Amino acid sequence: MRRSKQVHAVLGRRLLTILAPLLRRLVKRGELVLIDAAGNRMTFGTPQDSPRVIVRLHRLDLPLRLLINPSLTLGEAYMKGEWTIEEGTLRDFLFVVSSNLTALDEAPLARLRAKLGRLAHVLRPIRKAKAKANVAHHYDLSSGLYEMFLDEDWQYSCAYFGEDCDTLEDAQAAKRSHIAKKLLLQPGHRVLDIGCGWGGLAIELAQNCDAQVTGITLSEEQHRRAGVRAREQGVDDRAAFKLADYREIDEQFDRIVSVGMFEHVGAASFGTFFEAIKQNLAPRGIAVVHSIGRMEPPGGRDPWIDKYIFPDGYVPALSETLAAIERSGLWVTDIEILRLHYAETLRHWYERFQERRAAAHALYDERFCRMWEYYLAACEMMFRNGTLMVFQVQLAKERDAVPLTRDYLYSDRRKGHPHWADEALNERVEAEAVPLRVGECV
Repeated sequence: MRRSKQVHAVLGRRLLTILAPLLRRLVKRGELVLIDAAGNRMTFGTPQDSPRVIVRLHRLDLPLRLLINPSLTLGEAYMKGEWTIEEGTLRDFLFVVSSNLTALDEAPLARLRAKLGRLAHVLRPIRKAKAKANVAHHYDLSSGLYEMFLDEDWQYSCAYFGEDCDTLEDAQAAKRSHIAKKLLLQPGHRVLDIGCGWGGLAIELAQNCDAQVTGITLSEEQHRRAGVRAREQGVDDRAAFKLADYREIDEQFDRIVSVGMFEHVGAASFGTFFEAIKQNLAPRGIAVVHSIGRMEPPGGRDPWIDKYIFPDGYVPALSETLAAIERSGLWVTDIEILRLHYAETLRHWYERFQERRAAAHALYDERFCRMWEYYLAACEMMFRNGTLMVFQVQLAKERDAVPLTRDYLYSDRRKGHPHWADEALNERVEAEAVPLRVGECV
């Protein structure tokens, strides 16, 4: 028995030693103490540097599995309870191990997986039936789950943390307002909301901007709830919702908006997506696409996220997005990069989920709760320490469809209608007979 324990300890030590070089490259901030299943202990990072995290591995083979496929193994093992945190929090741990993620990208196997994943997305369009199944996997979960951590308006995308945003509700309201200003809405405008979620933005545009909004989604649950919310708020005559794919729409709209949906399109269909926007956009129309992006060249998919959270999800690089827009013939009239806004949004979601974790456990089980908290915390750290960001791209068919400067985004001259720009300016922009000319002051 004693000899068996000694062999166990030696084997564990060797396996831990194999993983050590990767962890030394990964951990650049904070301190990580790793204890393997045989009781061997190794420390990485700077002793006494904050945060300090102690993690215990409960399987002897875990270091080797982590080395072979770090992201997938780390997430799956957490879900199964194969590693636990003895000091610190999950967010602390993920912060520490994400402080130098380029170390993972430089690993030969990681590079190969990224190239293969990228190739699959470029060569394989996501068909309509598959797109619907992918959406159902995530968005048709119990509405009770989303109610636990989203804001009161059920905004499931990056919030906008302006100076006056003290709460998640404030920041999500600011996001809706910011996007609405970019749309330069006028009363009566016909608006298409691609990937409308639970209807929050569509309902607000109908209420505050007097627009006629059509929201489309592939989620049965989102479609049902959006319709109920529109009726409850008395705007079902101005905000209608359809179960439809963006490729099925063949109508003209004055404005098109898409928030948090482009990540589900897939690289092979980028051209199709922007061609659909061009086809359905009126001659003087404006579109805004809000999406998670990466600040680096095109890459692959995270295997854990792909398997458990967003099947076939693909985070686009700005370069490949702009290339697809250029081929469509649309004008890019504005680009804005939101860097840490999603990290803060995810922090709020994680904290709210933890406050209601017992209710989530009653709804699903412990494995699901561990999966969900890992998803929220890991994504936060990818925005805080990794290469993820959010971009908002404003598009038009005509170069003078929007003002020459961005002043309209930051002017509240029309009190009571914070989503509208100055009325006189809008009339000039909208009038096809009097387009803005180069050198004309707005």
